[in-house]
Amino acid sequence: MESYDALLAAVSGGTGETRTMLDPATGGVVGEAPVHSVADLDRAVAAALAAQPAWAGLGHEGRSAALLRAADAVERSAEDLARLLSREQGKPLNGPNARFEVGSCVAWLRAAATIPLEAETIVDDGQTRAELHYRPIGVVGAIGPWNWPMMITVWQIAPALRMGNSVVVKPSEYTPLSVLALAKVINEELPEGLLSVISGGRDVGERLAGHPAVGKIMFTGSTATGKAIIKSSADTVKRLTLELGGNDAGIVLPDADPKAIAQDLFWGAFINSGQTCAALKRLYVHEDIYDAVCEELGAVAAAAPMGNGLDETSVLGPLQNKQQFDIVNRLVDSAKHSGARILTGGNPPQEQPGYFYPTTLVADIDNDNPLVAEEQFGPALPIIKYSTVNEAVAMANGLDVGLGASVWSSDPAAARKVAARIQAGTVWINKHGAVDPRVPFGGAKQSGYGLEFGVEGLKALGTPQIING
Repeated sequence: MESYDALLAAVSGGTGETRTMLDPATGGVVGEAPVHSVADLDRAVAAALAAQPAWAGLGHEGRSAALLRAADAVERSAEDLARLLSREQGKPLNGPNARFEVGSCVAWLRAAATIPLEAETIVDDGQTRAELHYRPIGVVGAIGPWNWPMMITVWQIAPALRMGNSVVVKPSEYTPLSVLALAKVINEELPEGLLSVISGGRDVGERLAGHPAVGKIMFTGSTATGKAIIKSSADTVKRLTLELGGNDAGIVLPDADPKAIAQDLFWGAFINSGQTCAALKRLYVHEDIYDAVCEELGAVAAAAPMGNGLDETSVLGPLQNKQQFDIVNRLVDSAKHSGARILTGGNPPQEQPGYFYPTTLVADIDNDNPLVAEEQFGPALPIIKYSTVNEAVAMANGLDVGLGASVWSSDPAAARKVAARIQAGTVWINKHGAVDPRVPFGGAKQSGYGLEFGVEGLKALGTPQIING
């Protein structure tokens, strides 16, 4: 506890305004987060601008070595970081949650440091030689969400730093302490001023998105906020990588084995209590196996304990904030009133502290029901029956978002044919939401644009330059 207390104390409070952060599982105080101002942001951008040239001058080898040391530092502090994350965000220590998230930070830092990016020879015919290189952009602004605050921050900052940029991070107002603590640990291995976290409100985010000295914005969050960032970035022609809202569809083909896929279906939907952009949020099941899939999912749900994140037995936690709790509650209530069948859950406890919404499976629901058509971002999964694959594909493609999707079948080749018809940035086969630091990830339609991860993710944090001659 001593090291945890020291870490929390180091990122809490300050001489200026603060905001009390509460544990969404208990309502207890986690700590006091600093509330930074636009002037604080301007100072951080100036420091980042000053630190960036020397960092770029280290070259890929020097920068990669520093990032690997940073990964080691995060690994050494992993338990303290996971505990703070659990208390502030609500997710349990165990399962695919807080310890998993901190471990992913380590993995992504190491991947960003070690993925090779060589100059590409485009033409070399004896008369013309043209090479494609990627140079640093300069200062990158990173605006992150509250659902995976540490991991998504690393997704943004690790490739940006590897490519020779400096970074200013604006975390969600719901989870600033987690991001401040992560950055403090990473900064043990980085030059001063290179990476800053400014914990402020909407005014800070707006200033960062429009700041003339910031060359690129990376944003993960709602489509509405993404559209606002696009507008505010126009005057300075900023580069953008946007991972926006999703309402991912899963299609279970009639040859799938309900029992064999139930566990992976469940966690595809309910990881982080459903608070994941690329979680499975609407499930289309063929009528021949519909009842069997519903039954098997119910059995998995019954065996997944929900509770306080610091309880080592919990694998599901509360919703992070009351606003999200109210959204889920409204959507499930609308499904009930429409005549949909609640298989499990649907009745949040009245006396229990915290924003706990029970794991909820909803069957016999129409495709145009608000629980299906709107992104619920919580532990409630609508299960829609279909008769033909053409019908399922049409319903899956019927919304204006397309972050991820999945197809479930005992025949992978048949599943791939269906996957090719789905309008989404990533379509998984017999799994959902499995991201890999080596594999590019990005959305289609109004789920954003730009790629993260792998070589393509590194390129997105650089400015392409052709050397011709």
